[in-house]
Amino acid sequence: MTAPARDAGAHAELEVPGPDGAWRADVLATDPAGHWKTALEAQLAPITAAGITARTEKMRADGVTSIWFSDRPRPPWLGTVLSIRLERPDGEKHLTVAEGLVKFESRSWKAVPASLTQFLTWAFASRIVPHTPRTPTQYPQRPLATVWTAPQYITAEDTHLVEEERRRREYEIRMAALRAAQEKKRDEIRAKNAISRAKALAEATEAEQAARAAQTGRLREVAIRFRPGIDLALAKLAAEHGVTATVGFSTGDPRYAGGVPLVDENGVTAAVFDPDPGRVRGHDFRLLAGLLLIFPSQTSQRRFEKATKRAKHKPIDGYQTDFVDAPPAGPARSRPRISSSAHTCTCTTPQLVARIQNAEYPAEPSDQMGPAAALFRPQCRACGGKYEKPWRRASSTPISRTSRPEK
Repeated sequence: MTAPARDAGAHAELEVPGPDGAWRADVLATDPAGHWKTALEAQLAPITAAGITARTEKMRADGVTSIWFSDRPRPPWLGTVLSIRLERPDGEKHLTVAEGLVKFESRSWKAVPASLTQFLTWAFASRIVPHTPRTPTQYPQRPLATVWTAPQYITAEDTHLVEEERRRREYEIRMAALRAAQEKKRDEIRAKNAISRAKALAEATEAEQAARAAQTGRLREVAIRFRPGIDLALAKLAAEHGVTATVGFSTGDPRYAGGVPLVDENGVTAAVFDPDPGRVRGHDFRLLAGLLLIFPSQTSQRRFEKATKRAKHKPIDGYQTDFVDAPPAGPARSRPRISSSAHTCTCTTPQLVARIQNAEYPAEPSDQMGPAAALFRPQCRACGGKYEKPWRRASSTPISRTSRPEK
C-alpha cells in the first residue's frame, strides 16, 4: 500500500507508531506540505465494527485520519468507518476498488471503478469525500453507512431529494383532492340511500301493520319455534340497542331475504334475524342495508358478509351485522341448511322435496313464490342441488317425518 500512496503524491512510511504507542499505522501517508496525515490500514483479520471504530477514534484523537482496507468478500465493518473493499481482478497486477466508491446517477448510487492509486489520489486531494447516502445503492452493491463520492454527486442527490419531495407533495395534494371528491360523491349517495331506505322501511312497516290486522301469523309462530337464536337476538336488541322487539307478523315477506323481521313496539322493523345472502334480490337490499342484521353465529355472519361482497347491489358502507351464540343443538330449524358446496338445480324436470319443521313434503315449481317458499328451500332429489326458483308444496301430506333436529 506504500507504493500506491506514493504514486498518489503522498509521503508514505511503514509501521509508524502513535505518539503514546496507543496505535500503530500500517502505512502513514502525509502531505508533503504537512497539512494532513492519513493512516492506511489493511485489516485482514476478523474484527467487529465496535473494535475498528475504537481504533479509529484513537488515531483521530492524535489528529490522524484513517482509511481501512480489506480484500475479504463481506467485511462486517465496511462503511462503519472510512473504508474501501479492494479486489484484484483476474489477470490484473493492481488492486481495484470493489465497494465503497460511488456516484449518484439515475436516482441511485452506483459503483465507480477505480484503481487503488486513483482512489488515494482523489482522497488526498479531497476530490472525493465521505458521505452518508440517503437514497438506495444500486444492486449488487450493498448499502453502506458511509461511502466515498465526489461533492458534485452529493449535490445531485440533494437535488434529487428536493425534486422527490416536490413530487410527493404534489401527489398528496392530488390524492387529497381525489379523496375529497370521492367522499363528496359518497355523501351524495348516502343522502339518496337514506331516502330510499326510509321508503323501503315505510313499505315494510305498512306490510307489518297489514299482517297484524289480518292476523296472518302462521309463519311467525314457525319462526319463533324453529329458528334457534331468535330469543338471543331479541335480548341483544334490548340490552345493547335499547329496543324492545318481537318477531314480526310479516315473517315470510320476501323482502327480508328469508330472514325474520324483529319489530319494535310500534311495528317498525328494527333488525332482521339470519337473512340468506342468496335470497337478496334486486333492490330489496336497500331495506336490509338500513337495518341491523343479526345472525345465529359468527360463522353465518361471515358467510353473509363474504357472499354479499360479490353481489351486484350492495350498500356503499356495507351491511351492519352482529351475531349471537345460538346453541348448536335445539329445535329444528325452519329451513334446511344446505351445504355451501351444494350446486343450484338446473334440471328440466326437477324432483323437489321440501323439509318443513319435522317433515318432508313433495314440492313442485310454481309461477309465484308462496308463503312457505319465503322461509324454506327445497332440494332436487334428481341432482341433489338446491332449487332457487319459485315453488309450492304439491301436497299437504308429508313424505316422511323425523324426530331429530335438523342440521
